[in-house]
This record gives sequence, structure tokens and C-alpha cells, in this order.
Amino acid sequence: MGCHTVLPKRSLIRLVRQPEGVQIDPTGKLAGRGAYLHNRRSCWERGLKGPLAHALKVDLTPADLEHLREFMLTLTEESEAAGAGQ
Repeated sequence: MGCHTVLPKRSLIRLVRQPEGVQIDPTGKLAGRGAYLHNRRSCWERGLKGPLAHALKVDLTPADLEHLREFMLTLTEESEAAGAGQ
């Protein structure tokens, strides 16, 4: 949803809409509507501008955005995902 590069699901980070807010799902098994982002900061920056909320069919709360931005800052700009689509 960020850069629209297609990769296997296992190489992406799943986010899921839950009653307590949007959660990062490292196992890929949490119940709820899910969406996937690459493990690159640039994809997260694009996704947090609106496509993620649209995909999850939810309005991201300030708490959701803060939590997701904190996680985003742990990501590198370049990662293994960058070269995997070549």
C-alpha cells in the first residue's frame, strides 16, 4: 500500500484493526482486518498519510499514529525488502 511493490506476505509487516486500536501483528495471526507494509520507513511514511487507514477502514487515532510512528522510526530506509522485488 505504500510503494505498491508486490512481495510475499511473509516478508511484509502486518497491521491489524482491533477494538483497542491498530496493532502491529508480528505473527500474522491476530484476528481482525489486516493490511501489509514493507519494512522500509518510506513505505510507512506513505501509508500513514492515508492509505493505511483506508485499507483498514478505520480513522487512525492520535494514539494509533504515535504508536505506528514510533515503530516506523525503528525501520531503516533501505532493507532486504528493497532488493527483493528485483
